[in-house]
Amino acid sequence: MSVEAIREIIERREAQPHLLIEMLLDIQTACGYIPEEAMHVLAERLGVPLVGIYRVAAFYKALSLTPRGKHLITVCMGTACHVRGAPRMLDEVLGQLKVKPGETTEDGLFTVECVNCLGACAIGPVVVLDGVYHHRMTPVKLRKLVQSKRDVFERQAANA
Repeated sequence: MSVEAIREIIERREAQPHLLIEMLLDIQTACGYIPEEAMHVLAERLGVPLVGIYRVAAFYKALSLTPRGKHLITVCMGTACHVRGAPRMLDEVLGQLKVKPGETTEDGLFTVECVNCLGACAIGPVVVLDGVYHHRMTPVKLRKLVQSKRDVFERQAANA
């Protein structure tokens, strides 16, 4: 993303420091993550120390300082999901995609993350794929879900 594009995002939010999180989210939407260069531009334009921008970007789980895959898979590891089999879901998706938690597949298609609770304890174990909650997940259902996303990608690539 160009410095000019980052500046445009900042100006859309009227370069107000109290809108920092919104600007970071806008940058992440445009780039897929928050590049270091964007934090430098924000700090300069808002008159905020760079370390302040970094603290905010690193604190919030919704923000990422590294590129994420096209599809984000979030596995809930909270107590209710854990006792209902969340560790098996995590093992399944990590084994299928050959990554560790927080990593992105080599093809850039998937990023897997774990969270302590998604607040959907009654319907666990829960896996969120691209913002859609999938409840009462099983390893077989999860394998099929991930494979369906991969199949769509492969069909699109074949048609391109």
